Amino acid sequence: MTDIWSFLLQTLTASGVAALLLVIKALFRDKLSPRWQFAVWGILGAMLLVPAGFRGRYVLLNWPLLVETLKSILTGRFGTLTRVAAPLPLPAISPPRTLWDWLYLVYAGGVILLLTRYAVAYVRLRRLLKRGRTAKAEGLNAVSEKYGLPLCPAVEVEGLSSAFVCGVFRPVLALPAGAEPEEKVLLHELLHLKYRDAAWGLVICFFRCIHWCNPLLWHCANLAGNDLETLCDWRVLERLEGEERRDYGRILLDMTDEKYANLPGTSSMANGGGNIRRRIEAIARFKRYPEGMGLVSVCVALVLICPLLVGARTKTLTGSENPYVRMASARTTWCTTFAGAFDTYAKAVFTDRADYRAMCAPLSDQDELAGLWSLTLTEGESFQGTPAFVKKWGSWLDQEISWKDRVDRSRGYQIFNLIRRENGWEGLLVLYLRIPPKGQTWSGTDRDRWLMTQPLFAQKEEGRWVVHPQGELQAVQGDIRDGGILELPALEYEAQAGDFLLRARCQTAAYVDSYQEEMRFGLSDFDIVFDTVPVPDGNFTGWSYQTLEAEYLGTEEGKKNYQSIGIACKPLWGDEGRSDLTETGAAGEFAEKFGGGGSYSNSNGEQWASRPLDGNWENTIYLTGLEGTDVFPIDPPDRYAVEFYLNEKKVGEFTLLPVTASPGPGPAIAKTE
Repeated sequence: MTDIWSFLLQTLTASGVAALLLVIKALFRDKLSPRWQFAVWGILGAMLLVPAGFRGRYVLLNWPLLVETLKSILTGRFGTLTRVAAPLPLPAISPPRTLWDWLYLVYAGGVILLLTRYAVAYVRLRRLLKRGRTAKAEGLNAVSEKYGLPLCPAVEVEGLSSAFVCGVFRPVLALPAGAEPEEKVLLHELLHLKYRDAAWGLVICFFRCIHWCNPLLWHCANLAGNDLETLCDWRVLERLEGEERRDYGRILLDMTDEKYANLPGTSSMANGGGNIRRRIEAIARFKRYPEGMGLVSVCVALVLICPLLVGARTKTLTGSENPYVRMASARTTWCTTFAGAFDTYAKAVFTDRADYRAMCAPLSDQDELAGLWSLTLTEGESFQGTPAFVKKWGSWLDQEISWKDRVDRSRGYQIFNLIRRENGWEGLLVLYLRIPPKGQTWSGTDRDRWLMTQPLFAQKEEGRWVVHPQGELQAVQGDIRDGGILELPALEYEAQAGDFLLRARCQTAAYVDSYQEEMRFGLSDFDIVFDTVPVPDGNFTGWSYQTLEAEYLGTEEGKKNYQSIGIACKPLWGDEGRSDLTETGAAGEFAEKFGGGGSYSNSNGEQWASRPLDGNWENTIYLTGLEGTDVFPIDPPDRYAVEFYLNEKKVGEFTLLPVTASPGPGPAIAKTE
């Protein structure tokens, strides 16, 4: 915790768990043993040690949303995300400048003050015990031998009204001077010693100091201390019978408030009048719990602690129209996968929603996005021509036509040429348009498409995936051939073989499947519709397309020398070596049928193709293509091993090396202002 907001997130999260435990403890008060009643506080202790909102997760309620909303309203800032780096107060990163900085300074000062106060009181007590005289050991030894309990040094101190154990590593039993302690009192304190209850007292006191300004957690600390004493009473009663138990209750009634009772590092039988009254009520209800109840207690604890420690993650935004709540919800709804980040960005473009963009935007862009979201609320249709957060890039669009009417929503989106980089993923966003850009025409053919493209880069920022646009939105015209949009950029690999330039083009298209069936109104059949709600934890599916072609570089006269062309190709990754493609069965079939032309492939991505060169053939010769459905991510090949054939004879072996390393924005049309 380094500011007041991270403390607020931590203490609110712990408060929710504390409230749940209080309810559960009340329900099971007489059904489970005191051992479980005290042990269940360990769940709260674990939550106090786990940073709240760890990895974007929350417990019981969406506390990060509450804190982010409150912070945005009070500070007017959206570009930060509340983080709890550690469950303890740490020095602020910068000197205090605002009211909220000073509040955190006051909180941290209170923690230091309380810790110092308790530490000084403990040191004084240890000095007081050093001045005490050694107590008689007869009674202690008798109790120790009778019940098989460990011993520690004991001293008699003037002014004490009850006995207590002080210290964890070098414990001392403090006894009132001039009085013979009751055997049951000694039994109680030696049980504290055996189970090192003074250490638990230190833990309780530590959390009391850290959350000193939270009255609910302070109350829970008091209850935990009382449950610790009740547990010790229960252990005493297990060793007593009949009248001895009633006598033990009478001894508790005679106890007065002890000034060292709540001091950290001590365990005292007398822990205040109100607490003693509750302990006596527990004694009256004492019973030996069946053996099986221990297993029940463990099961209840596991059922509680597992979901509390793991937490949950926000996957959908709130429905509030309040920009503060909406933007806070967006910032706390993390994109947990790079595919989810790309999907969220694409759907932000579809829907013109700045809060969708905020889900996958760097924190440095959040203030600007919040302003745009506020503008869309106040100016209504002013941003309908193009998404508000990319308005400055949309001058080539006809602003009179709404964005939702322009985009072909039934086609969804695709991320072309997804490439793994050292610190993230890059790809080309492709949207299909129903209406061409301003000044352009629509051919009306099935093979002609107007597309919107934009290069994107996704990387992790503080645990969440964010998307950085790498260029402007641009319109391109794509020609769909053989299942692939070949006019869009592809990863290209080339090698020259005499008069021919051999080229492999590898193209992928990925998307998060957001298509679903929707019943037509009043009809029994269905439409397939594209759901524009982001899937921040989604995974990619899609297709890959690989083509092989040869480009003739020679003269027109030289074309007469070639009657057929063929190729055998294999993709290679890493240090993988090439193999003799002609020795495979498919290559044999290829060689046998070479003269007639055709193409063959296998599941390893290997391809064989041949084409007759009759008449006046084009300089660019399409040889073959291979399409497949894939689960992403997939890595494109590092290179291709190729065997090249002319006139049904092998002329050489070549390696196609990459000549493009980026998806690129695509060929853009001229912009019009």
